[in-house]
Amino acid sequence: MSRLTLRLPDTLHKRLSKRANREGISLNQYIVYALTREATLSHIIQPVSDTDSQSTEFTTLLEKLGRASFDEIRSVMDDRESVAPENGLSPDRVARLKRKFTANR
Repeated sequence: MSRLTLRLPDTLHKRLSKRANREGISLNQYIVYALTREATLSHIIQPVSDTDSQSTEFTTLLEKLGRASFDEIRSVMDDRESVAPENGLSPDRVARLKRKFTANR
């Protein structure tokens, strides 16, 4: 295992110490955990550039799927299973959303 001496601003040291105390671990363990998490995330999650072929692949997928007419879409929507709205979606709010979606067609 390697050793690293690190100078931290007092405010950062206090903040990290508080978090380590909340987790019930030493400051050293918390810093190793935080650095490991950050190194892992930066390895796994990488930004997608505008020049990436993702949008081209999406367009190709849409073309392979084909196009549906409004009548076909309406038929599928009419045949779908009806479920109760999520908490917070009152019948009035659902009706307003339906009107809004219908108006945008």
